[in-house]
This record gives sequence, C-alpha cells and structure tokens, in this order.
Amino acid sequence: MFSALDTQMMQTALELAKLGRFSTSPNPRVGCVIAHGAQIVGEGFHVKAGEPHAEVHALRQAQAAAKGATAYVTLEPCSHYGRTPPCAEALIHSGVARVVAAMTDPNPLVAGKGLSMLEAAGIRTESGLLEAQARELNRGFLSRIERGRPFIRLKCAASLDGKTALSDGRSFWITGKAAREDVQILRAESCAVLTGIGTVLADNPKLNVRSFPTLRQPARIVLDSRLQIPLDCHLMTDTDSPTVIVTLSSDEQRLQALSAFEHIRIIRPSEHINGRINLPSLMPQLAELGFGEVLVEAGSTLASAFLKDDLVDEIVLYQAPKLLGAGKPLFSLPENPAALLSDGPWHSQSVEIIGQDIKWVLRKNPSKKSFLPLPPSPPLPAYRPKGNTSPSTSQKVGAAAKKPKTSASPSIAPTASMSSSLPQKNPSPANKPSSA
Repeated sequence: MFSALDTQMMQTALELAKLGRFSTSPNPRVGCVIAHGAQIVGEGFHVKAGEPHAEVHALRQAQAAAKGATAYVTLEPCSHYGRTPPCAEALIHSGVARVVAAMTDPNPLVAGKGLSMLEAAGIRTESGLLEAQARELNRGFLSRIERGRPFIRLKCAASLDGKTALSDGRSFWITGKAAREDVQILRAESCAVLTGIGTVLADNPKLNVRSFPTLRQPARIVLDSRLQIPLDCHLMTDTDSPTVIVTLSSDEQRLQALSAFEHIRIIRPSEHINGRINLPSLMPQLAELGFGEVLVEAGSTLASAFLKDDLVDEIVLYQAPKLLGAGKPLFSLPENPAALLSDGPWHSQSVEIIGQDIKWVLRKNPSKKSFLPLPPSPPLPAYRPKGNTSPSTSQKVGAAAKKPKTSASPSIAPTASMSSSLPQKNPSPANKPSSA
C-alpha cells in the first residue's frame, strides 16, 4: 500500500512533529510534509494551541507548488472550526492530489470527518502509515481522548540500595547533575507536574523548566487534602505556571487567601476515601482540564498510592551508584509473593547511562494498540524568549538545549510568533523534587 518513499516522507513528518513536544499541549503534536515524489516543497509542525496547524505552515511554505503534490500528515487533518479554520479545507484549496495520514484523529470533532471531506473533494486519502510511532508521539493526547484520563509517568530517583533519602529526609543530591537536567526534559514534555503537599512542605519545589528556554511551562498540580500549602512557597509566588490545588478542605478563610493568586485554581475530587483524595476519581477531572501527559514527582507515599491504584503507565527511575544505608525506601507497598511466580506487568523499555547514573524506563502492559517506546533522544530545539521575532526560512527554530546526539532538525518557517507567553489561569483542553 505504501512505498519506501512514502515511509521516508512520513518519518520526516514525525521528526517535524517532535519539534512541538514541549509546546503544543493540550493539542496533539503534528508534523506535515508536502512533496512531489522525492522533492519536498513544504514542511511544517504545530507550534502552540490556538496558532496555525502543521498543514498551514507547510502550505504557506509550498505556496503554488502544493498543487498536485502529496501531503504527509502525522494526524488526520481537522475538519472543524475551532480557534483555527479546518486544515482539510486548506488542503482542498491548495490543490494537493493526495493526503497520507499516519492515523485518524480519535477526537469526536474529527474522527474520520477530515479524510471524508478530502475524499468528497476528489483528493485521494490513505491512513495508517507509521501509526504506532504517531500514537507514541501523542500518547498523552490519545490517553485523554480514548481513556478519559492522562498518561501518567512516574519519575523516581534512588540510591543503589533503593533509598530516596536519608532517615532524616535529606536527599540533595542522590543523582548527579546530568540526571537532574534530564528531568527538566521530562517536565518540559509534560502538560503538568504533580506532587503531594508533603513534598511541598519538605522541599519547597518549583517544578518548572529552567535548564533551557521553553515556549510553555508545565502546569503544577498539588494534592493538598487539608489546604496546608504555605502562601509564600515557590508554587504560590511563581506565577509563570498555572497551579492546580486538589483539596478536600472547605476552609473558607484559606480558600479566600488562595483566591488572591491569579494563577491558582482549586478543584475538589468527586470522591474521597477516609479523608484522602481518591486518585482514580481525580484522573477524569485532570483530563477535563486538558492534561494529557502528567509527570508525578512525589515522595514514597504518593508514588506508592499511584502504583496501588494501577494508575501509572510509565516509570522513569534514575538510580545513582551510592549506598545510603538506612533511609527512606523507594516505595511503600505490601508484600507481593506473586511477583516471584511471573514476569510481572512491568517491561523494560530502555536503559541509559546519564553521567554516573542509570536511567531505566519501564512500561505497564504494552499492547498492540498502546504506546510504543521511542528511543532516547536529546532535548529538541527550544524557542526564543520574549522580544525575539520569528525565525526566517533559513534559520533554525531555536537552539539546542544541550549538546545534540542527532542531526539538526529541518529548517521551517512558521508564521506564528515564537515569543513565549505566560500560561492562563485555567489550563486548556525523586531524588525528591527540589527547588533547584
């Protein structure tokens, strides 16, 4: 059905889509290539929600050369009017002869309508090329749409003997600088970073991205049943990221004090158990807020609770070659004799040496339809800070956050502004975490 050239072009489109992995939330990451045979006449990727989609950027670059060409898109072109016009309509007006999509869009607003619109206009359409890779790239978006809950990635850091801190709570630093910088990439990829009030009180974390410039900071989510969060902690005073506080408290005085902070949003889970937040009931609420990929950076108690409730899709464990002896364990779980009798549900996806530490990535019960692991990759180009103009066609989009392991990404010329903007109040559809 698909030729080797088709596969090559879709691979290029997927690489373009990856350029948006730090910025498109809650929208999917999408790339587009427009080509006549082996000659590429237009490239583009979706940069930011509310701004032009990948197809529009590619068509603007191709201009009249799009007529009679094939458009390779990593996700079915949209067919509805949202904050931007339908991409299917733009493709029709451009005169392309063929559209190849890596996968159909499960969003009910699209769900095959985009391809149908193209076919009705006489454009040949095909889908399913490199679908597994496309699904992996948008695992958070797909989880939110298909499962009604975020894709949960649990980040942990421990010593060689499985301790996350000394018995007095000290944990700075178990892992090395390189591993801590790698965590910054995990944060940048995530829609939100989630922690518990215990970590906030103990470490006063910022939970943001500081190692390299990024167009969008992740939101922060704090589970705080009794509204103990200090008004002068970093999550309150740092207004660059929207912060969601999940609580069971109805303390009007505390709620009034928190309402003075524009970047703070208070939500209550629909259920609670014995005075504790019911994590399974919270997941749909986070999905409704537009959070597709959530990074959990928390202590042993909360991390263990996510595991007990079978909510973790991926574990990223950084292990340092240090022996702490007596101290706090990685997890607090009941004894599990059944683990000795089977391979267990967790499957190793990758092991990587970062500095002197090991990064071990595990996935839960991978399935044919589920998300396939991508190989480790360096941080993708970040965007220019406020005040800089959009790059021209001949310029690279941003600069690498750290030394690249792969070749530079293709030059493109998005017309949308690359200037950073602060997140809005309502986010749209460890070595213990620290402030450092």
